[in-house]
Amino acid sequence: MVSKRLLIVAHAPSENTQDMVGAIVQGAQSTTNGRIEITAQTAFETNSDHVIKAQAIILGTTENLGYMSGGMKDFFDRIYYPCLEKTQGLPYGLVIRAGQDGTGTLRAIDKITTGLRWRAVQKALICRGKWRPNFITQCEELGAATALGLDLGVF
Repeated sequence: MVSKRLLIVAHAPSENTQDMVGAIVQGAQSTTNGRIEITAQTAFETNSDHVIKAQAIILGTTENLGYMSGGMKDFFDRIYYPCLEKTQGLPYGLVIRAGQDGTGTLRAIDKITTGLRWRAVQKALICRGKWRPNFITQCEELGAATALGLDLGVF
């Protein structure tokens, strides 16, 4: 019986960022042997009910003009108040695909997740600069570590 849910919410507009989300899912599935329900959705299709039902969440966004993607901002705008009192302490991970440095995106998401009182379970993964194949490996590791921590009750 699956009793814990890991929700992966991402705005992945390119093939490369879609591959990164796929790697997160693959990494998460590799460690839990079906004991965790893993759901990956776009930022646009995810609503507050999905977040409230999750025991952990991984967020994925591109860096757009030094800020999070419009899709991720839309997600936060829609779920913020419905989730504010119901998801305090929610463990989360974050991956940013940044053509530049990703710091503006990180700051913006940190402010929102602090307001929601969510808890980062590891340092944000910022995949900076030109595309590199090791971004996939890093995303697999993020998914695996988050799912394993949830499965083992670490958070």
